[in-house]
Amino acid sequence: MDRELWDREAVTFDDEPDHGLADADTRAAWRELLVGVLPQVPARIADLGCGTGTLTRLLVDEGYTVDGLDFSPEMIRRARVKVPESTFVVADAADPPLEPAAYDVVLSRHVLWAMPDPGAAMKRWVELLTPSGVLVLVEGRWHTGGGLSAADSEQIVRTVRDEVLTRHLPESVYWGKEIDDERYLLVSRM
Repeated sequence: MDRELWDREAVTFDDEPDHGLADADTRAAWRELLVGVLPQVPARIADLGCGTGTLTRLLVDEGYTVDGLDFSPEMIRRARVKVPESTFVVADAADPPLEPAAYDVVLSRHVLWAMPDPGAAMKRWVELLTPSGVLVLVEGRWHTGGGLSAADSEQIVRTVRDEVLTRHLPESVYWGKEIDDERYLLVSRM
């Protein structure tokens, strides 16, 4: 992936309803979805591929401690403004330089599909989790052909974890529009 491309994208990234969560209904839907699968507060979350920090902000507002990571310096600059109380690092999510076994949750939204070796990235992500840690992925297989199907993501996760639960997310409230592609939430507890 091209850092300069994502630096340019950062300027308008939050304009998409599911990126900026500016709409109250969309924000509330994401809050309910995520809080419903996360451990109770206090918990420490690694937000891999955090973009401008919108999910970081949402979860910090709920009382979580969130460390964000993105390989775009401009995305991280914006995230630091949006969530000054969180820690952010410019780094590649394929091999995040975060403390192993230190996170109750590893959260990633629309990032696994972009990894050059999703299996290797997944192995590294799981190493960040405490023994009872939860992996939470939001992914999709888009009408453009990009992304990962739920079955593909499940297969990748099952190489390092036993439990995988998937919930498809066709509801427009999450995306700010009707969709005709596959989007889903994947949760792995052990």
